[in-house]
Amino acid sequence: MVKHQPLQVYERQLCLSCLTGIYGCRWKRYQRSHDDSSKWERAWFILLCCSFLLLLIWSYFWWQARNDYNEFNWLLYNRSGVWKDGTVPILATTLTGFTYTAFLIVLALCHVALGQQLNLYWLHKIGVLAVLLTTVTGVVSIDDFWQDEWDIVIISLQFTGPFLHIGALAAVTALGWVVAGQVVRGERSRLQVVTLMVYVSALLVLYLVPLFISSPCIMDRSKLGPRPAVIGRRGAPMLAPEHTVMSFSKSLQHKVNSLEADVAISLDGVPFLMRDRTLRRTTDVDKLFPSRQNNDASLFNWTEIRSLNAGLWFLRDDPYWTVQFMSERERNRTANQTVCSLAELLRLAARTNRSVIFNLRRPPPQHPRHQLWVNDALKVIQRSRIQPEQVMWTPDWYRDKVRAAVPLLQQTSDEKLPVSQLKDRGISTLTLHYSQARVQDIRQFSGSNVSVNVYPVNEPWLYSLMWCSGVQSVSSDAPHILKKVPNPLWIMSPDEYSLIWITSDLISLAIVICVFIFQNYHLIRWKMSGMRSYNPEQIMLSAVVRRPSRDVNIMKEKLIFSEINNGVGSTDELSVFTGNGIDAYGREDTMMLSSHLTKVKPGLPV
Repeated sequence: MVKHQPLQVYERQLCLSCLTGIYGCRWKRYQRSHDDSSKWERAWFILLCCSFLLLLIWSYFWWQARNDYNEFNWLLYNRSGVWKDGTVPILATTLTGFTYTAFLIVLALCHVALGQQLNLYWLHKIGVLAVLLTTVTGVVSIDDFWQDEWDIVIISLQFTGPFLHIGALAAVTALGWVVAGQVVRGERSRLQVVTLMVYVSALLVLYLVPLFISSPCIMDRSKLGPRPAVIGRRGAPMLAPEHTVMSFSKSLQHKVNSLEADVAISLDGVPFLMRDRTLRRTTDVDKLFPSRQNNDASLFNWTEIRSLNAGLWFLRDDPYWTVQFMSERERNRTANQTVCSLAELLRLAARTNRSVIFNLRRPPPQHPRHQLWVNDALKVIQRSRIQPEQVMWTPDWYRDKVRAAVPLLQQTSDEKLPVSQLKDRGISTLTLHYSQARVQDIRQFSGSNVSVNVYPVNEPWLYSLMWCSGVQSVSSDAPHILKKVPNPLWIMSPDEYSLIWITSDLISLAIVICVFIFQNYHLIRWKMSGMRSYNPEQIMLSAVVRRPSRDVNIMKEKLIFSEINNGVGSTDELSVFTGNGIDAYGREDTMMLSSHLTKVKPGLPV
């Protein structure tokens, strides 16, 4: 009696099953294939890579835009009239999409490294398309709604550039393992050359990109200027309702050097602190004056404004997610805040020996003080106990008249002008948005004895960058955070940076060369061991066809189970089927297999 053994011994290969199952829903062994991926699947892989890279840039943008989250929400409020934190759904969807695409990218690269055919499951294809379309929609919307914020990406690269370069270099170096496997084991010379050229080009770009990286923090430590003064912008609005006495008191507790406010003029000529055009967002005007809640804030008299509550909105909306950290006493104090007048702010600054900088907004044309608004502000300054040199005058209206009335006022401007014009106007301080504060301009102004104040600076990385740039002061909504930054987050000399750059490049190059040598050596050794285990029949069957299709794999799987179920399952060996396994055969060798099975066991159904 002739004894037989099953044609193939199946290993479990749990990791491979999970890879192909999660990526392409191919959990069965016969569903997997070492065939080349189709052009359609390659196109989906490229689309997946594009989605991942776009999401990477999108995530980086929102990571750096954290400095201006409140500005974003304020713009949303001005459009919709309803206060809400619009960053929460954006951050949630961005994090979900980035995690999802990154996971699929890892699975795809594992497929390539193991020589498995790419076959993205249709649900994943829908998911990738949804992620891509959502991200593109977000980019287009931000470009239309918040276009100026793209500057934060360019500015942040001055701070994160050296570290992003090292991270990108590490990622591309690690990718060398996959590329080396494809180049060494590939059978198409043209594809090998293209893959290798693209990879080498990417490496060369990364090796040389530090030549184009410039950062103010790459400097000798001896040239670092003094720590920039921190100005409480609208007080400390993250800790208490903005433009209230409590907010300014909180900022003074965190050692701010100056106080900054936005000033409007009431119907009866009283300057008061208010950022918005209306009173809806920061007061309860909708309850006390519901029919006038959309009116300009300047069209209320001071008695009406003073009757409004300016703190309950902070507890209700929690704009900075900080209410949970307030004590019960602080919450009660917050609930009783009222709108602050300019006179109160000046008295507080005089009592604590702090400077005040404010932006004065002109009332609408129908306002009775439309022509007298500057006089109203000057009268309050003159009647207060504050020294004139402690007040920074920003409005450019009637500047000559203001200088003549109160000569000791510090003249400031928010318009970026040549130094000669600033001198002619008697301007000693320039207040700029951080997107306008270039290093060359800052150093030029500082060299001409013109101080530079930058706003808004709420994140330690931006504060460190401005410090290295040489600014004298920053306006911040978060003085309690900047208080914890005694030194720039990082600073290194040009020689130190060059050493890190060259060392990283050399290590990367050495790793890539070793990976290619190891992959080539491993392939040669595998081929040598494979040839020793072949017999002539195996070589003949292996040479019939190079690659199988999925249908042929399924047919051969059925033949194997048919052999086992019909009793051909002994311990003897059918050596003709133990070489490269069933996965190495094609249609013609399947016919040869069927013929052989018939000879071994007559009557076996094929």
